[in-house]
Amino acid sequence: MKVQGLPCAAVFERRLMSEVQFHNDLMRLIEILPSKIRRNIQKDLLDDAIEIVLDIGRIPEVRLGNGKIIYLGSENVTSDDLEFIVSKIPEFTNDNRSGLPGTLHRISAIRNRQGKIIGLTCRIGRVITGTISCIKDFVVQNKSILFLGRPGVGKTTKLREIARLMADDLGKRVVVVDTSNEIAGDGDVAHPAIGKARRMQVSQPEFQKDVMIEAVENHTPEVIVVDEIGTELEAQAARTIAERGVMLIATAHGNTLENLIKNPTMSDLVGGVSSVTLGDDEAKHRGSQKTILEREKQPTFDIVIEIIDRNTLAVYKDTAEAVDYILRGWPITPEIRKVDQSYETKAAVQNIAQKVQELDKKAQSPLNFSFNRQKYIDDVKKHKKIYIYAVSRSIVDKIIERLDINAEIVRNVEDADFVIAHKNFAKGGTRILATANEYRLPVFFVRTNSMSQIQKVLKDALHLTQEPQDVEHHNNYKDGVELALDETKAAIAKIFEGAESVELEPQVQSVRKLQHELVEAHNLSSISVGEGDARHLKVFRDDTEESA
Repeated sequence: MKVQGLPCAAVFERRLMSEVQFHNDLMRLIEILPSKIRRNIQKDLLDDAIEIVLDIGRIPEVRLGNGKIIYLGSENVTSDDLEFIVSKIPEFTNDNRSGLPGTLHRISAIRNRQGKIIGLTCRIGRVITGTISCIKDFVVQNKSILFLGRPGVGKTTKLREIARLMADDLGKRVVVVDTSNEIAGDGDVAHPAIGKARRMQVSQPEFQKDVMIEAVENHTPEVIVVDEIGTELEAQAARTIAERGVMLIATAHGNTLENLIKNPTMSDLVGGVSSVTLGDDEAKHRGSQKTILEREKQPTFDIVIEIIDRNTLAVYKDTAEAVDYILRGWPITPEIRKVDQSYETKAAVQNIAQKVQELDKKAQSPLNFSFNRQKYIDDVKKHKKIYIYAVSRSIVDKIIERLDINAEIVRNVEDADFVIAHKNFAKGGTRILATANEYRLPVFFVRTNSMSQIQKVLKDALHLTQEPQDVEHHNNYKDGVELALDETKAAIAKIFEGAESVELEPQVQSVRKLQHELVEAHNLSSISVGEGDARHLKVFRDDTEESA
């Protein structure tokens, strides 16, 4: 499909042009450095560099993308060296930033208490193509997207490439709100990295919100691209833009969606959070505390993407659902995308056809269940990758073969779908577990290296609640939770057909809680009746005598 990307020749040509542009821009940065620093820059040294750091009284440093630091020579930086560089660049703005016109390089100053410059950080800007190929199917959906991630992980690079894709390949009216000239470079002419997108510069950071609104009111954009939304007023401006039907592509301060939700200043981007006090009966009905957190409104951004590292992204395809799950304490796993892997891009026609089918289903039945049995079974049958720590590999291999599970053990934790670790060695595996947490991977612990213990944990990880006797049975099994929800759906259908009440089979408290929520979602009522192992749900309408 053409929507999926450019022809191979065009992609190659674009990457070649990017490399030529980068080396041309790099020479311009090297030219403003003092000769004693320039002569220590060897060929290709800056190809993987992030920034050049110059502080008075210290040896110049080159910081690479892998965290390594290379020192340039043995002479310390002097005031004259910094003055030499400052004399060759435009004046610094109020946020102590400057740049080289026509390039993506950014030069930031550190000043002492008297305002004198005592240090410079020369951030190396580069055009990198292909960084959004794995999420292009989300970009072409015309939904607003918010990128999260730590500094230096590539958020601005992705904004730049999306701006070019939307303006050049999709022919949309794109406006880039460039606060520090980091997206489209310094100078009056925007860098070719953003293609045909237009750029609006922001004179001071505190005026970013005003320029965002001005872009919508004056220049009729279809897409607005903005970097670093960091204040409450900017979050409100973003909501105003989204409510006017403009697609918004932005980055925000925060590493994860969970952190953003907890930030009172920025939580409005994902719907906001409010504290709600429930009555005694309602709290008991929900099986929760009396004071809970709930999402206030519809999120400004439809999709949230966490940039874990330069090649790995975690995608929350439905921001509202993800926020609701996190606030309720339910587990939710984002879809992991790798930059070096290809993903099928859905054409707009296919998306429209799918929405029509969903509307048809809603029209045919008063029940709208998001739980799909066949999809659930297909997901379990998908090839699973397991990382094990201090757990017997031979036993895991035997269990995988015995249960006929489509799974394999991988060497790298970042390649896994989940982790199985020995609880007694958890402290020693802090680095492994931290990496698993960074990549949003579920971690399951075993207490012993026994067959029964590992099998139980593996089945829990794969949601297998009963052991399959053969392949056919394995492909068609349904776990206890699904059976309970199926029974609840059938009861709801009977109530809609006219039944006064329906009693369900006994279930444990955690399953009854899910059943209560499913019933409540369809504006019906339910109560738990019975004692001990016989405790079960009774489903009815609010206006029946059962409500008494």
